[in-house]
Formats: sequence, C-alpha cells, structure tokens
Amino acid sequence: MQVQSLMGAKAFLAVMVAWITAQAFKVIRGFIVEKRFNFKYFLLAGGMPSSHSAVVMALSTAAGIYEGFDSIIFLVTLVFSIITMFDAAGVRRAVGRQAVLLNKIIDELYEGGQVKEERLKALLGHTPFEVFAGAVWGVIVGLIVCH
Repeated sequence: MQVQSLMGAKAFLAVMVAWITAQAFKVIRGFIVEKRFNFKYFLLAGGMPSSHSAVVMALSTAAGIYEGFDSIIFLVTLVFSIITMFDAAGVRRAVGRQAVLLNKIIDELYEGGQVKEERLKALLGHTPFEVFAGAVWGVIVGLIVCH
C-alpha cells in the first residue's frame, strides 16, 4: 500500500513540476523579450512551452513507468494527452486567431465611434512547436521525477 501511495505522490509531483516549470519558462521568456518582469505569464494559458502538453505528457510518462507502457492506463493517459495537445494546437489556436481578428474589427469600429472598446483574450492556443516543446518537457520531467 505504501509503494502505491509513493508512486502516486511521485506522479503528482511530476505533473506539478511540469506545470510550474513550463509556466516559469513563460515568465523568463517574457522577461527576455519585454525586458521587464511580468508575473501574468505564469497565470495565462498559451505561449511557449505549452504547459497543457507538459502536464499531460508528464502524467502519461508516470503512468507508463509505474503501470507499464503496455498497460491500459498508459493507453488511456496517452489518448487523453493526444486529445489535449490537439485541442491546444488546433481548436484553442483557432479561437486565439479569431480573437486577434475580432480585436482588429473592434479597433476599427471603436475609432469610428460606433462601439465601445472591449478587447478579447487572443493568447489562448499554441503553435505546433509550442505543443511539441511542452510534450518533450513533460516527458523529461516525468522521467526525472518518476525514475
């Protein structure tokens, strides 16, 4: 019983480390690009690397290590991971692009005095590279924490 709880604790730790470090990378990247510290990057979705991908792949890696890479639980977590990453790069990315376009329309209407300005959140999804980077990071964290 104690071995199972230790494995669960390590899997949870892998997931948390993957999320925290992926979000911290975004803060660091924001600092490098903007030359100022902005904590908002730690709390926002989107950006490099994908914390969604890092988290789900850390979970899949932990499941594979502890339950076996030929187990049904690994398969379930892997399918869950693929769906999550597809969503992050596909649907959410499309919504982010639509937000950018709608913000341009709002800007044009606002300048004409026809509508009050209200901005939409455009940084929602991820590029395929951001998803891939997050997935690789999640596997690395999962291997380090769980092995």
